[in-house]
Amino acid sequence: MGFDGYEKAISCLGPGDVVLLVTPPAFRWVQFGYAIEKGINVFMEKPITVDGPSTRKMLELAKKSEEKNLKVGVGLMCRHCKARQELHDRIKDGQIGDVLELRAYRMAGPTGSAATGPKPENMSSELLYQISRFHGFLWASGGGFSDFLIHNIDESCWMKDAWPVQADGSGGRHYRGDSVDQNFDSYSVEYTFADGTKMFLRGRTIPGCRQKFASFAHGTKGLAVISTSAHHPAKSRIYKGYNETDENLVWAYPQPEPNPYQLEWEDLINAIRNDQPYNEVRRGAEASLVTSMGRMAAHTGQIITYDEMLNCKQEFAPDVDKLTMESPAPVIARADGSYPVPLPGILKNREY
Repeated sequence: MGFDGYEKAISCLGPGDVVLLVTPPAFRWVQFGYAIEKGINVFMEKPITVDGPSTRKMLELAKKSEEKNLKVGVGLMCRHCKARQELHDRIKDGQIGDVLELRAYRMAGPTGSAATGPKPENMSSELLYQISRFHGFLWASGGGFSDFLIHNIDESCWMKDAWPVQADGSGGRHYRGDSVDQNFDSYSVEYTFADGTKMFLRGRTIPGCRQKFASFAHGTKGLAVISTSAHHPAKSRIYKGYNETDENLVWAYPQPEPNPYQLEWEDLINAIRNDQPYNEVRRGAEASLVTSMGRMAAHTGQIITYDEMLNCKQEFAPDVDKLTMESPAPVIARADGSYPVPLPGILKNREY
């Protein structure tokens, strides 16, 4: 079909229709721009940007889509979760006091295509190989960090009603086997908000280790469990004090919960049918940028601020809108078949 296939697909649609932009994130701004040109409503998967330059492009496109009154959903479905919404309201009402600290975890085995083996001998196109294993390549997806940790980052910042202003991180590559991708296997990031409070994020994709997929908010009066069972059900709840015991339980969202994967679509379609304002692009771009900020901090070994990430000059996939089937891949394999990786402390202002 070719790299211009999205144009053919979108051109088939008309007023009131919705296009799903679910290719690797590197192509998101390109395809979104064409959808805006054609006046088509959009649902786009997260993350919607992977670096500073693509975020700047997406923020400009957000303005254009708003001017056209397009309805645009972004796949951060946790924002549509009824349990998390009620928890957010309760935190705003002061039920855990002032938020002092946030903790977020996604620690599991290899996820998606983040652990990528060498290109198969029977696959001739280096570019198509990288796209097919997009979690393994920073240009295509922002890597495993951006694609999988963005949900915990977004839901935690939501409870704070703020984005962090800087990040300080670390990480490493461990039992690599024949994997040739650009990812670290473990990440640890300390985010700082403007008021000095912290969010601590931990990510890991190493087999055989203890798994944890949850987010928490600590307040002066108690503890809020934002999510504790992956994305759904959230099982959101509040405790007095900081021990998760039955006697300390103050509130828990009743089970079963409505599915946020369904709710995000109901919200988008209702907005289209009733012509209500609905555009999640700016928030999606900001969540993607904050995620990239933590990733770059870990990959460089430097403190990275929000503004530094937004204005970062490294563009992972320049001219991605001009790719053809004959184009070279945006990142080139080394002689041993592996790819450039982050070098913290050595490469300080770029990720590879």
